[in-house]
Amino acid sequence: MEMGSISIQYPELFVAFICFLVTCFLTRNGLPWNWPFLGMLPSVLIHLHRVHSRCVDLMQQSNCNFLLLGPWFANMDALITADPANIQYVMSTNFTNYPKGEEFLRIFDILGAGIFNSDGDLWKFQRKIMRSLINHKRFIRFLVKVTYNKVQKGLVPILQHAYKDGLVLDLQDVFQRLTFDTTCLLVTGHDPGCLSLEFPDVPFSKALDDAEEAIAHRHILPDNFWKLQKWLGLGQAHKLTQAWKVLDHFIDSIISMKRQHQQEEEEEEEEEEEEDKEEEGVDLLTSFLKEQVETSGINVNDDKFLRDTILNLMLAGRDTTSSALTWFFWLMSQNPRVEDKVRDELKGTLVLQNQWHVFQIEETNKLTYLHAAICESLRLYPPVPFQHKSPIQPDTLPSGHHVTQNTKILFSLYAMARMKGIWGEDCFEFKPERWITKEGKIKYEPPHKFLSFNAGPRTCLGKEVALTQMKMVGATLIHNYKFHVVHGQDVEPDLSVILHMKHGFKVNVSSRWNTLH
Repeated sequence: MEMGSISIQYPELFVAFICFLVTCFLTRNGLPWNWPFLGMLPSVLIHLHRVHSRCVDLMQQSNCNFLLLGPWFANMDALITADPANIQYVMSTNFTNYPKGEEFLRIFDILGAGIFNSDGDLWKFQRKIMRSLINHKRFIRFLVKVTYNKVQKGLVPILQHAYKDGLVLDLQDVFQRLTFDTTCLLVTGHDPGCLSLEFPDVPFSKALDDAEEAIAHRHILPDNFWKLQKWLGLGQAHKLTQAWKVLDHFIDSIISMKRQHQQEEEEEEEEEEEEDKEEEGVDLLTSFLKEQVETSGINVNDDKFLRDTILNLMLAGRDTTSSALTWFFWLMSQNPRVEDKVRDELKGTLVLQNQWHVFQIEETNKLTYLHAAICESLRLYPPVPFQHKSPIQPDTLPSGHHVTQNTKILFSLYAMARMKGIWGEDCFEFKPERWITKEGKIKYEPPHKFLSFNAGPRTCLGKEVALTQMKMVGATLIHNYKFHVVHGQDVEPDLSVILHMKHGFKVNVSSRWNTLH
């Protein structure tokens, strides 16, 4: 059948085909076309598989600010920005006008009233109590102990097994198992044992991945379409519903187990030596259970509050750190010059340089170049590639853009790292030296320029926790092993609220030393 007869018999198909071709042409060679009724949604859908690189294109062509117009009457207009002045204004200068808000709560409803979703007095209270717990010396010692033990007794055996048997490892999966175990221990005191040679199925991790993917799509889909999917039990809305059930079941069982353990301890009323006390009760859930504080009508001992808190912390601890480690080792594999410099720095801290060693935090804190390499990796591949804000009152940003309550403001951290006006002509390069001063110290970059740990009053409380884990893991693995990327694999970001690798990170492992000590 010829095109002419198709256009006569099925004119709607012909028009749709022409619109598709025009949209493809315009969105590949310029800015998105604003269609009647549909707005720029066709362009968004066409480039959904490469959303991060498309944001780079848009920011380069529009001076770091682009107003993306959604379908008519859908309240989906979004200002995409990589402008540090806008980011500083929203995150710091006029912070009170940009709370999480109802729209954020709608999209991230699975997180409940946790610290990522909350505003006002509840958020201030959560942040205050979390800061006191995370910064406590007992928790810091617990963090170092948990990380060291998991590296030595969990991660190293897996790498040794892969090396000896010539197995291909998915490092992304391995790092997710590592951070899932460490985060569970730090948050709940429970060790799920996912980082083991058996590679057990982890329903919670799978559910978390599904939830993150669904939330990413929820940013794009009209709300009525999402509600229809949910009602019909189809698509991403159904995926989120099923993931929600799995997450709740796991967390509820942890809370019940912890309450039972606490009750048994109280009934025993046995005196413990101070040394034993030092090893117990330092996880965050135990600390919350001991609190009898109520604020904004919420008791921190309440199961719902504990559920929301645990899920928020699990999301932050497992996914951001595992994503950061995955991209860090990808960059190491592509930049042998940098890897060699890190190895030389590691050797300089050791008395016995040419033998197997698991690094302690006292050693990694001295490693300036490793720290710089981690910062540079976080710049190029931020674990949370987008930030989402909306004003409660109409406002005008430093860029001159007027925003209302119905305007989403999306900060593209991925695009910001690739703007020459922000990071220089070499912004696409993996260059740790940009983070080191002439005096050999770590160079400070303002958070509105380097947003990986957020900015303003919501600056990430877990920054030092993440850096501690990344340094201990990074130093130990680079010193003891060499990773060889499996040829032919497609390394690209996935569509998710976390910057995962879409197809994992497949490597072969070789050991730098003949024996373990």
